[in-house]
Amino acid sequence: MSVGVESDVAVAVRAVEAACVVVRRCFGGDVERFDKGGGDFATGVDLAAEFAIREVLREARPGDAVVGEEYGGGSGSRTWLVDPLCGTLNYAARTPLVAVNVALRVGDLVAVAVSADPLSGEAFWTGGAGAFLRRGGVDVAVAPGVGDRLVEVNLDPPFPNGAVFRAGWLLTDDAFISRFHPRVVSTSLALAWVAAGRRAAYVTDGLLLDSVHFTSGIALCQAAGCVVSNLAGRAVHSGRQGLVAAADVQIHRELVDLVRRAGLEG
Repeated sequence: MSVGVESDVAVAVRAVEAACVVVRRCFGGDVERFDKGGGDFATGVDLAAEFAIREVLREARPGDAVVGEEYGGGSGSRTWLVDPLCGTLNYAARTPLVAVNVALRVGDLVAVAVSADPLSGEAFWTGGAGAFLRRGGVDVAVAPGVGDRLVEVNLDPPFPNGAVFRAGWLLTDDAFISRFHPRVVSTSLALAWVAAGRRAAYVTDGLLLDSVHFTSGIALCQAAGCVVSNLAGRAVHSGRQGLVAAADVQIHRELVDLVRRAGLEG
């Protein structure tokens, strides 16, 4: 297939794979850190991985806008959202829990999303209709499931609803831990696991619209058929925002009720 007729999905997967090569090659070694303020930092691997993605996008889609975690950018009618290394602190600590995320927003629609685990070689993707796992060059459809009732709870800031809700409160709620098994991996790869039935749900605070970290995972969950809402159980990206992405209606209802118990209303 020539570049001229290459699909957006193929471009996104190729861009993610280029970044994954960088991330795999450097894992386990010492990394250079660049302070971003507020205790946050990027590594040289973040920068190199984003550069690799941008090179693919520049060649394949030169007229599109790109917004990246490290190099910024501006939006347009077709905008690529790039998170070259989600889980930077994990990576710097040589903890193999990271992701590479790329999504394409066309107008108000997320048309393509890819979230890959560069260390396992798995890439989860959607072109809008269904969600798929690519491993070893083979694509298989994925679907949500109860996932042993494992629920990922994101404890990383920012917490825009911090005055009335913190995800960490769930971890000490007897009603929560009697019904679910909490996990905290500190990478948005866990959203892809919800789409694929490896987790029952994912809960996070935050303002997530057009987030380079979360857009891919949210799109994967929606394409797979998960129930996705804000923390109050209403439309995602509305109201107080935040996110509850659950495998089914029952699990979603239980989690929204538990979030409400923890103090969030509206």
